[in-house]
Amino acid sequence: MLTAAGDDELDPVVGPEPPTEAATPRVLTIISHVMEKLVARNEWLAKQTKGFGKSLEAFHGVRAPSITIAKYLERIYKYTKCSPSCFVVGYVYIDRLAHKYPGSLVVSLSVHRLLVTCVMIASKILDDVHYNNEFYARVGGVSNADLNKMELELLFLLDFRVTVSFRVFESYCFHLEKEMLLNGDASSLKDSRPMQECLSPTSSLSTLYV
Repeated sequence: MLTAAGDDELDPVVGPEPPTEAATPRVLTIISHVMEKLVARNEWLAKQTKGFGKSLEAFHGVRAPSITIAKYLERIYKYTKCSPSCFVVGYVYIDRLAHKYPGSLVVSLSVHRLLVTCVMIASKILDDVHYNNEFYARVGGVSNADLNKMELELLFLLDFRVTVSFRVFESYCFHLEKEMLLNGDASSLKDSRPMQECLSPTSSLSTLYV
């Protein structure tokens, strides 16, 4: 189980088996790639500055888990069935934290716990039906008590600014698509038109979810 101590293995989730035919949305791959780059940069910065800011200490485990960010996000999506938009909004929360607390770095000790907390809160905001904290804790490999504490901590760190306007959501879609294009993944886009022409209130991430 991925506990606060950062154990290597995640326990199987007890509950309905998720559909095996569902493909992982491409947006998860993009976000995991962006987060991996962020963590790598922050680990280097942390070595240079000899420490971290204190704002994100509530999300630190004793050691980094062995599961990759990509596999961790896939696990959350597979078992919670939250909408792909939740991962984008969760990424918005992390970016807001980075701007509000620039001295507090998202590193390997905190990234997994931060991600599951952000996605869970986003699912409560966006999805009509969502699992409770206890289920998210089992999926994320943390204790329910820890997840409850991290949820409250995150809400206060964000000053309870957890709503995301369509304009902001759209801007992050552009950013994520740019990352995809910069990393040579343009072939994954079924529609070759510029994102400005493809976006609509009902298809904001249609090119990313494939």
